[in-house]
Amino acid sequence: MIRSIVFRLAQDEYVMVLMAGATQVNWGALRKYLGVSRITMANAGELHAVTGYEIGAVSPFGLPKPMRVIADPSVFTPDEISVGSGVRGITVIMSSAQLKRALGNTEIVALGDLR
Repeated sequence: MIRSIVFRLAQDEYVMVLMAGATQVNWGALRKYLGVSRITMANAGELHAVTGYEIGAVSPFGLPKPMRVIADPSVFTPDEISVGSGVRGITVIMSSAQLKRALGNTEIVALGDLR
């Protein structure tokens, strides 16, 4: 399962981070990579406003406007993955190679901590 986590960097500035199941975002590494001193997770209202999706259904696809997407390398480790579809309880299953192609020029950066 790939989680799509949206962070707010500033008012009206967001970034999506894709992480594999048990991997947690290392906030310090993310702040350093982005060159910012403060980030917060988008709240439910912000999340819906910028993605059109509710918590637990966020997908990196079909966003109403382009958003910077960063993927941890752990996302592409398994041969087959599932990613949010935009509808709670429904995922899209595909190969990690298909996901990588579909994401295009997504930044791939090690930002994870195993918990």
